[in-house]
Amino acid sequence: MRAKRGVRTGLGLLLCLTLTASAASTARGAWTAPAPRTDPTSTNAPPTPTVGRTWPVGTRPLVLRAWEPPPSPYARGHRGVDLTATPGAPVRAVAPGRVHFAGRVAGRGVVSVELSGTGTPSLRTTYEPVTATVKKGAEVTAGEVVGTVEIGAGHCTAACVHWGLLRGDTYLDPLTLLPPWLLRRGPSRLLPVLGVPLPT
Repeated sequence: MRAKRGVRTGLGLLLCLTLTASAASTARGAWTAPAPRTDPTSTNAPPTPTVGRTWPVGTRPLVLRAWEPPPSPYARGHRGVDLTATPGAPVRAVAPGRVHFAGRVAGRGVVSVELSGTGTPSLRTTYEPVTATVKKGAEVTAGEVVGTVEIGAGHCTAACVHWGLLRGDTYLDPLTLLPPWLLRRGPSRLLPVLGVPLPT
């Protein structure tokens, strides 16, 4: 019984000394809690506001490859969507904002736009491969041309535009920027079959 009391007393004393030392070092500013690690591919970000008013290219381009968030920051994945495009076609800002970057990265033309009124940090869209027609710091409106599709600089087998979306270092699905009416395709239309008369 005395042995058990001695162990309890010893553990209680050790705990008391640890808490006292921790409080003292905190008061002196010697210890601070580590900052939480942010995952640049996290899907736990706040909901994306549907501020998009147009597609980056065309009216309703085909999505060649969808957003595939990787399971960890450095794992394989697809941090954006690839949209069908014609070389030389205009690339438009999907929402109003300010040009954050316009230049070349790893041999590809890139335009990045910080979207207005989307919180702190602001949402940021990226478009590549694009020959920029705007400069860093320029204010752009939704639908304004920010560049043209570059020829032979993309990572698709055919011409495409890689469209990305970030909040800080967190990658998000850019299609979430678009309201449902922009995402919906028109109704299916039956085409006439050769040799079969159309109803009158």
